[in-house]
Amino acid sequence: MKRQPIQLLALDIDGTLTDPNFQVSIRNIAALRAAHESGVQIVLATGRRHDYAMPIAREIGVPMLLISSNGALVRSSDGETHYTDRLSCETARQLIRHMDEFRGHAVLTFDRSANVPGNDSLVLERADELNKSVSRWLEVNRPYIKFVAPLENALRDEDPLQAMYCGRVARMEEAQGRLNDADFQDKITVMKTQYDHRDLCILDILSSECSKGHALRRWAEQHDIPREQIMAIGDNYNDLEMLEFAGLAVVMGNASEELKQNGWKVTASNAESGVAQAVEEILGLAFSS
Repeated sequence: MKRQPIQLLALDIDGTLTDPNFQVSIRNIAALRAAHESGVQIVLATGRRHDYAMPIAREIGVPMLLISSNGALVRSSDGETHYTDRLSCETARQLIRHMDEFRGHAVLTFDRSANVPGNDSLVLERADELNKSVSRWLEVNRPYIKFVAPLENALRDEDPLQAMYCGRVARMEEAQGRLNDADFQDKITVMKTQYDHRDLCILDILSSECSKGHALRRWAEQHDIPREQIMAIGDNYNDLEMLEFAGLAVVMGNASEELKQNGWKVTASNAESGVAQAVEEILGLAFSS
């Protein structure tokens, strides 16, 4: 069966492109470079902030677009900003007050000068709770972290890209329940990323209707790319809108069983270079003579 050529490949990073040790396999890199050489636009769509995703983009080594912070920022790998969808300071303050008992799990992400240690892109009130769940993330991002107490004091004249609550699954279930009681639901989008094997759940709070899928749709419409010619690969709940929009959706073998029940193609796990397997297959179908 012949497929229409794929013009755009959108893929998640953590749990998808990277393996369980947070590395990108040689096979995955080779497959993405081959896709680029075949004329496919590569898009990294990630919950990571832009600067934290850029080392992965550099490792792949081809020009690409980055949809970061779960859709709040769309910027090319050469630094050109296309869209920004920020959470307003007013809404962020409402959120922090409403989630008062979860302050130890909270992070505010700002879009500030790239690659400058000490640029305060990440603002925390404290790190004790976060250290129980994401100690590696704290260590890697330490040069970009600033502590402000109370956290509301960081929200004066600059809107953040997003807020994040992070912790063990059971604790974040409580946080999500609290979010469900908020009287400002129409002003926010809540995106969940969950890794049961790590007992880790991340709740990203973004502006209304902001998501990877929304950002991908906007980009595709602006550049006249039919959704039938878009391939998306993901592994988690925050990839749902992106997978639903793409004409060809692929779910990683390490994704939850719930995500595998949508009728989408399932590739190998991230430990087995599942991205490369899916890309190699579609390249063979779409670009064979």
